[in-house]
Amino acid sequence: MEPVCGLDVALHYIGGKWKPLLLFHLQFSPRRFGELKRLTAGISEKVLIQQLKSLTEDGILIRHDFQEVPPRVEYSITEFGRTLAQALQPLCEWGNANRSRVQAGEQQ
Repeated sequence: MEPVCGLDVALHYIGGKWKPLLLFHLQFSPRRFGELKRLTAGISEKVLIQQLKSLTEDGILIRHDFQEVPPRVEYSITEFGRTLAQALQPLCEWGNANRSRVQAGEQQ
């Protein structure tokens, strides 16, 4: 199916709950799996693996396996992924500006 608008294209890459958060955590520096798990509260190991694999297959992230014992794998953002992370910045700002309103609504 052809994308109807640019939002369709963007949502193909960041659809779901976890991908935008993972991009946020990776936008400034590479991170290891365990670090991403700690930073992304509530994500299961299985889902984290799936999301990282999907982002890697889509060219948003690079997975670097250092071929060491114990295993060490690091994820970093590609230039293509960086443009997507930058596009998410206004959403982050909106969330920060409306955090108290959202939290107040949760208490009602």
